[in-house]
Amino acid sequence: MIIFFYSVFFVLGLIIGSFLNCVIYRLENEQSFLKGRSFCPHCKKELAWFDLVPILSFIFLKGKCRYCQQKISWQYPLVEFLTGILFFVFSFYFLPYGWLQLFFLLIIVSFLVVIFMIDLRHLLILDSVIYPLILITLIYSLIFNLYFDSLNSFLLSLASGFFAALPFLLIVLVSRGKWMGAGDIKLAFFIGLFLGYPAILVALFLAFFIGAIIGLGLIIIGKKELGSEVPFAPFLIFGTLTAFLFSSWILSAYLKLFY
Repeated sequence: MIIFFYSVFFVLGLIIGSFLNCVIYRLENEQSFLKGRSFCPHCKKELAWFDLVPILSFIFLKGKCRYCQQKISWQYPLVEFLTGILFFVFSFYFLPYGWLQLFFLLIIVSFLVVIFMIDLRHLLILDSVIYPLILITLIYSLIFNLYFDSLNSFLLSLASGFFAALPFLLIVLVSRGKWMGAGDIKLAFFIGLFLGYPAILVALFLAFFIGAIIGLGLIIIGKKELGSEVPFAPFLIFGTLTAFLFSSWILSAYLKLFY
């Protein structure tokens, strides 16, 4: 019964993931996602509801548009499935703490999925996505901490945001934007604000460590050259979600290992 209850959030995540695919496509093409029906990106034919059932439509259509037979990108079912999994995991962990916090976290997850995919595809973090994300987090953090009479916690989160953004600012200045873009600075500020201290340290360590390993691997196999741009937002987002869920366990394991 409990698994069935949380499975509802997985299905909700699939549906939201389908919508996020629309958001990603429209933002990439500078179109409004607030109006107009979904359409095939190849033939521009408006899609019926049975063409938009998350994952299942992709399977039944064998990965091709019903109308023009052009291939549908694997991005669509992957984004739907990823969002479904994240909604399931976050509801399982945080629903006991209240609907308001869970609602806030699911909004954050949705924004991060959009940033993840756009940066992965275009090496770009859009201001139209990152600024609302920062604003929502600022407002929620301020209201939440004021409610519990903990202004110091809010100030610590704010300081963590500036602390996280500083190394990215230095990298951008030193490389003149060749190694990283200004969007990474803004994303790092959000991460510090969202996670606070000390979880921000875990997120940054994971992002740089995994990013270095994958970047080195791409160079070894000839996919990238030394100094080539690599989308860093996916690593930051992976580090953020991992730190948010498991930073206490990771820090505890680290302290036991070395002390």
